[in-house]
Amino acid sequence: MKKWILSLTLAAGVISLSACGNDDSETIVKSDTGEITKEQLYDAMKEKYGASTLQPMIYEKVLAKKYKVSDEEIDEEVNKIKSQYGDNFLTAIQQYGYNSEEDLRAMFKTGLLQQKAAVKNIEVTDKEIKAYYEDYQPDIKVRHILVTDEKTAKEVKKKLDNGEKFATVAKKYSTDTATASEGGDLGWISSGTKDADFEKAAFKLKANAISDPVKTTNGYEIIQVTDKKEKEKYEDVKDEMEYKLKVSKLTTEDINEAMEKELKEADVSITDKDLKALLDTSN
Repeated sequence: MKKWILSLTLAAGVISLSACGNDDSETIVKSDTGEITKEQLYDAMKEKYGASTLQPMIYEKVLAKKYKVSDEEIDEEVNKIKSQYGDNFLTAIQQYGYNSEEDLRAMFKTGLLQQKAAVKNIEVTDKEIKAYYEDYQPDIKVRHILVTDEKTAKEVKKKLDNGEKFATVAKKYSTDTATASEGGDLGWISSGTKDADFEKAAFKLKANAISDPVKTTNGYEIIQVTDKKEKEKYEDVKDEMEYKLKVSKLTTEDINEAMEKELKEADVSITDKDLKALLDTSN
């Protein structure tokens, strides 16, 4: 998630305030102690939120004419976050400054547009693509039981080995309150979305196999893979693998260079002197 974190805010209205009526000195708050004008509100919001709001708006305006991001692409990114945080999804994204899923989706759209603009400048060889494909692991459907200590984890594993149902044991023992009531179900997960030790154990499991206790950053987990997607033929997914490989090579510098080029080609200018510095992508 952190890879995509941008400084978006809910203050998009700061940009449109100056267009709301012809008189910026229009009073919007009156009191016995003084007044607040539309211009004062605009200046205050611009100072606090202007840069972080205007920048992604510019990027989307410029990039959306040349590159397309589908709802499915955004869904994929959002679902990774949902899979990671479960019922704590909204709480988690709010900690990063997003008040709603819509805010998060807007951020991902901007990020994916930037990605598509920058990735076209990345070169990879057929050998690299083939190696990336060999390392690629299809999604797996998993459930888990999370406990705090190794002793409890071994007790849980023994119960499962003795034939007790995974869902029943998960509801009784799992400390993951977001999934315990669902029998520990985490749904489909992709490589790179979970704890490294969790994934190392999970992706090795055959369908319906249950792992020994695995120590992760969350505690001790017993994992069961309930379904696995088949690995597609290389020829069928080569283009997808090539794109993902290029994305994996992207750096901040690559994105900045692409944005500088795109803004220059679109002849973007900012008339507000306080916000002109936004066009300096080296910052």
